[in-house]
Amino acid sequence: MKFIGLIFTLILFIQCTTNIEVDLIVHNAKVYSVDSNFTIHQAFAVKNGIFIDIGTDKQMLSRYKAKEIIDANQKAIYPGFYDGHAHSFMLADYLQQVDLVGCKSMKDFVARVQEYRKKNPDSKWILGGGWDESLWDIKQYPHRDTLDKYFPDIPIFLNRIDYHAAIVNSEALRIAQIDTSVYVEGGKIEIDSTQRMTGLLIDNAMALVSKYIPAGNEVNILQKLRQAQDSLLSVGLTSIVDAGLEVEQLELLKKFYEQDSLKIRNYAMLFAEPHNISKYINEGTFESERLNIKAIKLMADGALGSRGARMLENYSDDSTKGFLLHSKEEFKESLAQLANSNFQVAIHAIGDSTNRMLLDLYGALDIKNRRWRIEHAQVVHPSDFIKFKRYQIIPSIQPTHATSDMNWLIQRIGIERAKGAYAYKELLKSYGKVVIGTDFPIEHFNPLYSFHAAVARQNAQGQPKEGFQMENALSREEALRGMTIWAAYGCFQEKKRGSIEKGKDADFIILDDDIMTASNEKLRGIKTLRTVIAGESVYIRQ
Repeated sequence: MKFIGLIFTLILFIQCTTNIEVDLIVHNAKVYSVDSNFTIHQAFAVKNGIFIDIGTDKQMLSRYKAKEIIDANQKAIYPGFYDGHAHSFMLADYLQQVDLVGCKSMKDFVARVQEYRKKNPDSKWILGGGWDESLWDIKQYPHRDTLDKYFPDIPIFLNRIDYHAAIVNSEALRIAQIDTSVYVEGGKIEIDSTQRMTGLLIDNAMALVSKYIPAGNEVNILQKLRQAQDSLLSVGLTSIVDAGLEVEQLELLKKFYEQDSLKIRNYAMLFAEPHNISKYINEGTFESERLNIKAIKLMADGALGSRGARMLENYSDDSTKGFLLHSKEEFKESLAQLANSNFQVAIHAIGDSTNRMLLDLYGALDIKNRRWRIEHAQVVHPSDFIKFKRYQIIPSIQPTHATSDMNWLIQRIGIERAKGAYAYKELLKSYGKVVIGTDFPIEHFNPLYSFHAAVARQNAQGQPKEGFQMENALSREEALRGMTIWAAYGCFQEKKRGSIEKGKDADFIILDDDIMTASNEKLRGIKTLRTVIAGESVYIRQ
């Protein structure tokens, strides 16, 4: 009897100690795993920043005991959103500068700059961005004469919404020692009918002035980046692709992440010029838990809005085809060098001519398994879509560009070419995946705006009601994959993150409504309740 009693006691002891200790259990949820089968679960367990188990409420609560238990109250949970194309330093600056997004007229434009000046009387420069002349009654670019009238003594540099053009005043031109328009390869200094400079600088011409803008100190830069990070975490972003940073910026990021001063995961691309590619290759790749530098970003052309994107034929509203920022020969040479390096390649391409050139240059190289990317792939000739599949080139897209540009697109490039613009479904059919990003601060950083634009093809006002070129809308599952697992794939990280699966990083978000079932009208207003990176809650909505 003693022996039987001992056995019974031992069994009870084992039963009481089989609950494995973990850091976190989340239950009573609708968990979109975004795995290959798009499985939906109820609960999961996290230990040491990793998902260690996923299943039903009963399974998780009986198998594990946790330091923290979150009852999700039947809310929807998703893998942390991954912004496939963004600009963190630009957003950090933008949040401190004149916000010109949505200006309705030149009068509104000037009033906002005046208001900023009143609040920042000690500023050495007036900087800002977001203006878009296509929203104004008189759809003309601003002129420096207007700025000079109100701001004769302080230099001004104000980016257009696409960040491919800027308006400056005479004081800024004086500091840059520019007193007449000159030829700029891959750029343009605009002149008016009297042959005077208007103050509008396009693409490569912008650097003639911007290089004179004082840089902030290290403490100030970190402060601005953390403010930007707070904004990103509040909308469910756990990872971003920083699409093109200078070496100095990357060195700062290395330092900040080493000090644990930043939390958001960053796949940062080194910005390079084709003629200097050897120097950038020699910088080498870098990999840590939250910061990776394994890709090189190049710029091939400008933007449609400022007519800098290179087209096969003239713009419908101007006698220009746009321009390349560097010659085809320079791209060919630099890509050949990069093909022999450890770097992934991502190139900004907007116009149909630029996309064709790059697809053909990529195709001439043995890079099918390298996951090279084209950023934007904004206007593609019908005969070129198949090349994304043939040469295995990842299309990296930003759905809100379609709904921002749709009102003037036909005017710029005509009806026929517009059919190949923002053709996300066509790109998806060709390659099998699309990487989705916001391109913030050019567009808003909220990834649900991208989700809404991708599936409804509508702007913030729900226009057009029938959707813009709905044949190229994505399904909700496709859009969610594009901002989670496919975005991770675009950075060679699909085995580590992008879905809620055993062994992956415990990056997830809880939303106050289900984006897979909510009406189109509600999508942009859905709030993030909690953002978690590696099992740590980095944002909780109050």
